[in-house]
Amino acid sequence: MLEKLEEIEKRFKNVELELQKEEVVTNPSELERLGRLYAELEPTVNDLREYRKTENELKEAKELLLDPEMKDLAQQEIEPLENRLVELEDILQARLIPKDPLDEKSVIIEIRPAAGGSEAGLFAAEMFRAYTRYAERRKWKYDVIEHEDTGIGGVSRVVFSIEAKGAYSQLKYESGVHRVQRVPETESGGRVHTSTITVAVLPEAEEVDVEVNDDDLEISTFRASSAGGQHVQKNETAIRVIHRPSGLVVTCQDERSQAQNKLRAIQVLRTKLYQAELEKAQKERVSMRRGQIGTGDRSEKIRTYNFPQSRITDHRIGFSVHNTITYMDGDIQSMLDALIKAEVAAKLAEASEDK
Repeated sequence: MLEKLEEIEKRFKNVELELQKEEVVTNPSELERLGRLYAELEPTVNDLREYRKTENELKEAKELLLDPEMKDLAQQEIEPLENRLVELEDILQARLIPKDPLDEKSVIIEIRPAAGGSEAGLFAAEMFRAYTRYAERRKWKYDVIEHEDTGIGGVSRVVFSIEAKGAYSQLKYESGVHRVQRVPETESGGRVHTSTITVAVLPEAEEVDVEVNDDDLEISTFRASSAGGQHVQKNETAIRVIHRPSGLVVTCQDERSQAQNKLRAIQVLRTKLYQAELEKAQKERVSMRRGQIGTGDRSEKIRTYNFPQSRITDHRIGFSVHNTITYMDGDIQSMLDALIKAEVAAKLAEASEDK
């Protein structure tokens, strides 16, 4: 492990020197490329240097055990240093795991009610709010692409984007079936009702990822009926785009102009085509690694939200949080961190098996 890390440090030093050269400073594209590489390597190098520093401090503390006057002080220092060394070793091992090339992308999220009638629609609306509140907490920009109300506070479908570097790395584990158990407000008998919603988290495709040919598109307009369309009810501003080769249909009606809705609809179409290509490539692999956490199967029941017990449990890793109120207000980072940690552990175990 240390040999690989030393290679990264050597590369980091070379980039540092390159960034000081005049021909690089005066070349914006090269400066940007090296700047990105510098930012990518810097956290690993900083952790490696802290690891070495901690290792030296631990060695010095153990040497002080031989000094009767310093023995007590040394013993107080040794345990925290040993714990930090183990922690840094885990961090450095995780940094050596190849990154998912999609992790840096923004996302498009689609939420739909599944089983449970109006209660599922209400929960879908609450999960939409939870994700947008999470984006606000992280100061990430989000935009609603399509929002279909049920009329009683729920949604029959909502599609929105979160535009932030690394959004996919955090939210990709949310894809799947989310189950809620609670007593609906309309339930006079106080019986716990179970309903489900589906969440799809797609890495947002860029123009370089998927080429969409205009000749393959059938575009039509209709009157907007969502919240975003209230200002333009008299005009056909909503857009429906059909991609003939794949049969995919995308609508967008939350922007205020036809041109804006068309751009957003094509953006969503490009992302869905990109996702289809990713899924096809994934199926063509010989097998999925058994330790990996599921991240893309909508049929996979991933989590249960038990409101009477104020408990939210992710079934893939057996991890629970115990405050539904703050969680549904966007405080979901502890769940995401647990999923990321489990994925890293699975990949480390996988790497050790391959040795």
